[in-house]
Amino acid sequence: MGKQDSTCGCGSSTEPLQQPLDSGAGKDSESSLFSITKMDCPTEEGLIRAKLTPLEGIYSLDFNLVQRILRVGHAPGMQQQILDILAPLDLDARVASPSDTENAPPATKANWWLLGAAGLAALASEVVFWLQGGNSWLVMLLALAAIAGGGLSTYKKGWIALKNRNLNMNALMSIAVTGALLIGHWPEAAMVMVLFTLAELIEAKSLDRARNAIRELMDLAPETATVLQSDGQWREVNAKTVSLGAKVRVRPGERIALDGEVIKGNSAVNQAPITGESLPVDKEAGDSLFAGSINESGALEYRVTAVASDAVLARIIHAVEEAQGSRAPTQRFVDQFAHWYTPLVFVVALATALIPPLFFSGAWMEWIYRALVLLVIACPCALVIATPVTIVSGLAAATRHGTLIKGGAYLEEGRRLRWLALDKTGTITHGAPQVTDFALITGTDEARVKRLAASLAHRSDHPVSKAVADFLNASGAPLLEVEAFEALAGRGIRGEIEGTGYYLGNHRLVEELRVCSEELEDRLSKLEYQGKTVVMLVDANRVLALFAVADTVKESSRKAIDELHQLGVKTLMLTGDNQHTADAIAKEVGIDRAMGNLLPEDKLREVDSLAGHGRVGMVGDGINDAPALARADIGFAMGATGTDTAIETADVALMDDNLGKIASFIRLSRTTAHILWQNIILALGIKAIFLALAFAGEATMWMAVFADMGTSLLVVFNGLRLMRK
Repeated sequence: MGKQDSTCGCGSSTEPLQQPLDSGAGKDSESSLFSITKMDCPTEEGLIRAKLTPLEGIYSLDFNLVQRILRVGHAPGMQQQILDILAPLDLDARVASPSDTENAPPATKANWWLLGAAGLAALASEVVFWLQGGNSWLVMLLALAAIAGGGLSTYKKGWIALKNRNLNMNALMSIAVTGALLIGHWPEAAMVMVLFTLAELIEAKSLDRARNAIRELMDLAPETATVLQSDGQWREVNAKTVSLGAKVRVRPGERIALDGEVIKGNSAVNQAPITGESLPVDKEAGDSLFAGSINESGALEYRVTAVASDAVLARIIHAVEEAQGSRAPTQRFVDQFAHWYTPLVFVVALATALIPPLFFSGAWMEWIYRALVLLVIACPCALVIATPVTIVSGLAAATRHGTLIKGGAYLEEGRRLRWLALDKTGTITHGAPQVTDFALITGTDEARVKRLAASLAHRSDHPVSKAVADFLNASGAPLLEVEAFEALAGRGIRGEIEGTGYYLGNHRLVEELRVCSEELEDRLSKLEYQGKTVVMLVDANRVLALFAVADTVKESSRKAIDELHQLGVKTLMLTGDNQHTADAIAKEVGIDRAMGNLLPEDKLREVDSLAGHGRVGMVGDGINDAPALARADIGFAMGATGTDTAIETADVALMDDNLGKIASFIRLSRTTAHILWQNIILALGIKAIFLALAFAGEATMWMAVFADMGTSLLVVFNGLRLMRK
């Protein structure tokens, strides 16, 4: 992690403390959440770090400025001590309640009437100064009234910062305005203070748009649900109190409160808030429902499959919160730069005030004024605020469209992808194959063979096994009991039926069991060249039957691969199916390379081999492909709403099964990078111009405030453009 103790900081950071670091963290440590209402952009994090870092028993600080939450790892029993230490900072710190972690506490409301009156007083001071041709008691009185009305909070925060040896923007502005008063620039000092306060309020309001990203997700799920009670009555209760397995009713037009499985009714459900799908999805008995989606047409009754805290929406919200707490590479660079920038400019300002008058006969008032202008320019607020606002906006934009990005680092990294490895089943194909061919190889009791295969297939959740089970269960014959059942990764399944061991597996398994004859090999080759996957029922020493299974390619796969190629990303398909099937599917959708007969460790090896050819992404289901997903620079989970662990295992979770969203993710990553660099260039460029003007004596304090706060607003609004992507 990059260093994060800059004097002006904004965004979220999850970083270990810098020295001194208490090494006593262990089994006796605990973690506490603190809600800090006034922890806002861009100055307070440095103050808190400076106070808590030296404290014995503090192990870690985890800031989430977007939610105004601080997580502290500390020794037991230190909560009150931490609160006592933070109290003098006047940031309204308290132990966080559960609602604080779900909704950022509102910022202190601005007194717009008082600020308006201060602005009028500052303007009147300027007019009187111009009419009278200089300072008078009325000019000074109006200026003081303006400063008191618009700047007392700035002075208060500036004094707290200076006491803690922190040169944040409030401290620098307090010094600059006070200096301007002392050298006789009363109207200008008043107007500068009012403009600074106004710009800060506008900036805070703008940042609330980024904060609202999580709040909007929270609002998706209704607080209540209509639940069937033990007395047979339907009652509306708090959704958080509904238990697993409860029956819930949802009317047309209502939002679904909890994840569940439909048990009665038919309806079209709008899942766009969760998966980003543009069209409603038809639901009937047995189908899944997700909290936050909208029931559009018919009434539904469903059984709750996840309590509120474990729902897909809750996991999305948690992942977004964690993502906001991660630091992107650009942000770490900016923070390191800002750490040195402010003290350096402060030293330069001090030298500007002293060296020309002392050694070159310069006019004291003129050079002190130039130094004060430099102080106003000294805080890198615009630069520091540019990155987190842009990253959070990008994360929010992706989440709205059903793509969950686990952190700013992955959002930045996406534009560098050069290879994308893809699992076949459920990613390129529908993952719902059907049996196209059946053949009895050995024996004459076809009914017995089918019953054995159905009993084994029924125990597996693999798509091919399900296809075989569906094909065979049509006969309605009762299943046999299977003992010692075992899944053989990349090969098939095994189990004992009536004391005899049977296998239901692929070509690789048959070869490993040494029961593959030349005649069978020829038969398998013909089926595999047609793009079909063949599984066989095998006993201890012979193949009993074969089933040819075909999976259909998604209509969107060809377009998605084309889009990736247009973005300069090459594609590689990795599958456990035979090479002939892999080649047939790859040719159909336009994939560059295909590798078949792969076990999970083989997929890991292939992804690892691509590492020398640029950034590599891996697309899978988040479970079977876990090793390859972990090795890739970015792991993508397809259809994360259908997989409990997908959101936790992948770096990017596609909430539906739309492969085209990966191209959209890459485009968003590139747009984010462009806006990041636009903001950095704007912030540094405008600072450089006004620093040069200040040295030349052409910049005024008015101009410096416009340069500093105006640039901050500019980069905030530029970053927020991503919310519309």
